[in-house]
Amino acid sequence: MAMKDYSDEFRADAVALYESTAGATYKGIAADLGVSRGSLREWGLRDRERRGVAAVPAPARSGRTSLSDAPDERIRQLEARVAELEASERKLATERDILRKAAKYFAGETRW
Repeated sequence: MAMKDYSDEFRADAVALYESTAGATYKGIAADLGVSRGSLREWGLRDRERRGVAAVPAPARSGRTSLSDAPDERIRQLEARVAELEASERKLATERDILRKAAKYFAGETRW
């Protein structure tokens, strides 16, 4: 298989997409982007090393839970839901940006 040279921007976007996706796997994100799982993993490790982060925080799981009657527990659950929705928003924004950049790239590549 031929080695491909990806831009730093593409690598950063791919890592951001992986980290902002709840329940994401390297294999799944890499398949979506058309890169190898090992490459995506390596990019993520380098990015975390560059930022000085030891481990990636586990993204919030999607899934609705019933809110309890205790006010403190209810607040905790609502805060967790807000964090989950914010992570989802970041993921969608990252995906949108990647698609815009890809569309721009491929539009410039066509010579009709």
